[in-house]
Amino acid sequence: MRVALLGTAAGGGFPQWNCACALCAAARDGKLPARTQECVAVSGNARDWWLLNASPDIRTQLIAAPVLAPGPGPRDTPVRGVLLTDAEADHVMGLTILRGGADLTVYAPPAVLATLAPLRGMLDRYAPWVWADSLAEGGFVLSGGLVVTAHPIGSKIPKYVSGAAEDTRWVTAYRIEDLATGGVLVYAPCVARWTPALDGLLTTADCVLLDGTFYAADEMGGAVRAPAGQAAMGHLPVSGAQGSLAALARHPRVRRIYTHLNNTNPLLDPDSEARARVTETGVEVLEDGAEVAL
Repeated sequence: MRVALLGTAAGGGFPQWNCACALCAAARDGKLPARTQECVAVSGNARDWWLLNASPDIRTQLIAAPVLAPGPGPRDTPVRGVLLTDAEADHVMGLTILRGGADLTVYAPPAVLATLAPLRGMLDRYAPWVWADSLAEGGFVLSGGLVVTAHPIGSKIPKYVSGAAEDTRWVTAYRIEDLATGGVLVYAPCVARWTPALDGLLTTADCVLLDGTFYAADEMGGAVRAPAGQAAMGHLPVSGAQGSLAALARHPRVRRIYTHLNNTNPLLDPDSEARARVTETGVEVLEDGAEVAL
């Protein structure tokens, strides 16, 4: 299985358009690499590629990845569809860029499919897509030889959604297994709290792409505050006794990679103390365009 990190930043990207913090200023000055909004592509045969979430930056990301280039026909594309983990704007707005793509399939939890009903109607007018329940019993098989199961891990409802029913399945993680190699990827870019279910998923994984949005719960100052070890804006911080880094220490055999980094996160700076601490534990922070083979 090939795993391409098309984007690794949280919503708004890095630098964020309306932010003058030290990290964003350094990125504008070329001292830190810029990052597009989080999105991944996976393939089991290097011909059929599936997107994990669809960021607003998807056009730029697809153009920057030679393996995702169109052809040989005028409208041929190796992109077969999208697996959505949630309904957050920075994970679904890229679907509008893909409009008109023929024979695409989008997998998502039922609550997400329902929320996207108006958008689905608009997109299907360009080219009918298949919209499938990612939580269907038994999982599903993707072209290219990948077997996928979705696992509910959160109930975070996007801010733009009003009047939605409570549902513990708003946010999912995906376990993706390559039938040819046996390699297993766990993809969880939105984690509000660590659960035994996540530990269980990681015991079967070779690699995990994990929510690294905030290094510390209070790093956004007065804008967002949360007690240590608890989720800020629905994202478990990296640091702290109950943070994700401590949980990842229980899985040293797994290749562990943080993604979905907020523009306030010191992990964006390779020379920061935060990056040094994470690196010392064997956890990685990769740049846009990086690839992993499983």
